[in-house]
Order: sequence, then structure tokens, then C-alpha cells
Amino acid sequence: MLDRLEVRELDLRAARGRRHSQRRHARALRHLRTRRRLLQLLVAVSAVSAVVLVNAPGPPKAADGAASRAAAFHCPVPPTLRHAFVTAAAVTDVPLPLLAAVAHVESRFDADARSGSGAVGLLQVMPRTAGELHYDPSEPSSNVMAGALYLRRQLAHYRSTALALAAYNAGPTAVDRLGASPSRETAAYVARVTRTRLAYGRCG
Repeated sequence: MLDRLEVRELDLRAARGRRHSQRRHARALRHLRTRRRLLQLLVAVSAVSAVVLVNAPGPPKAADGAASRAAAFHCPVPPTLRHAFVTAAAVTDVPLPLLAAVAHVESRFDADARSGSGAVGLLQVMPRTAGELHYDPSEPSSNVMAGALYLRRQLAHYRSTALALAAYNAGPTAVDRLGASPSRETAAYVARVTRTRLAYGRCG
């Protein structure tokens, strides 16, 4: 028979074994929880990546076709005119939202628009101004390019979008002589173009 010391020793060994087993079990549980968290994190990252890829802009060739719904909403340039506006904005470095806003306020994108002062087309360019720039104002793409070049000239001269818009509307002579708002009509024009540009957003 086992004496008390041997029984006690066996109890101690059993207790140590139980504690060791409990520690191993606890470590296993911690590892399992860590793996679960990593798996959940991986799934979340994959989901976010999928959303980003789905919403990422397509290649430039796709942009040359039909504009995306978002771009069409923020920048409602008619599809038949979009290439002309994008090209003119790129060549002249006039922001596309600004150029589109000017066309919206000037003519509502009407290529056949005519003003009482003789301005014609989408950007309401004066024939003399278009001639000086070597563009035909009666042709829509040329009209857009001429208007963009003239607006770029005002932006470079005044270094202020508001003053450039005022000069586009009333002429640089009136702006130089009378200031930023030579008339209430010009002030209202600048305000309308500015609001429209903001409404268009990035207009990509």
C-alpha cells in the first residue's frame, strides 16, 4: 500500500498535470481566437478591395465612350460634345467643370445659339475673336476650342477666376476700367457660372 507521502506526491503530480493541460488548452483557445480574428480581417479587407475595384475608374478608352452615370450627373455635357470639351480642357488647361459651366450658362449647350451682340455657338464666341484665334465659331468643336482659349487668356491675365469670367462676359476693357463687376448683369453671370461649376463637382 502507498503511504501518505507517496499519495501526496501523486496528487501533486496530478495537479501539475491538470494545470499543464489547462494551460495548453488556454493557449490553443487563444491561437484559435487569433486565427478567427485574422480570418475575419482578411475577409473584410477582401470585401473592401472588391468594392474599390468595382468602383475604380475604367481605362481611358472606356472614358472616351459613354460617360459614366456619375460623370453624366455631375457634368451633363451632351455625349456628342464630350470629346470636344475634354480635348479643349486638356489643351488649354482650363478645368473641365469651369468650361462646361460657362457653356451651360452661355448657351445651355446649344450649338446654334446666337446672341443679340453677335456671339455664336456653345461658348458664345464673337466671330472676330474666333478669327483671331484661327477657329471657325460656327463649327461646334472649333467653337469650344476658341472659347476655351479665350477663357484661358483671361485666366492668365487676371489670375482670378471671378475676374476672368467677368472679362469673358463683359470684355477685358470694361473689367479693367470699371472693376470686377462692371454691371449687375456681369455680377449675376459670374455668380451663375460659379454655382454651376460647384454643382458639377470634379466633372471627370
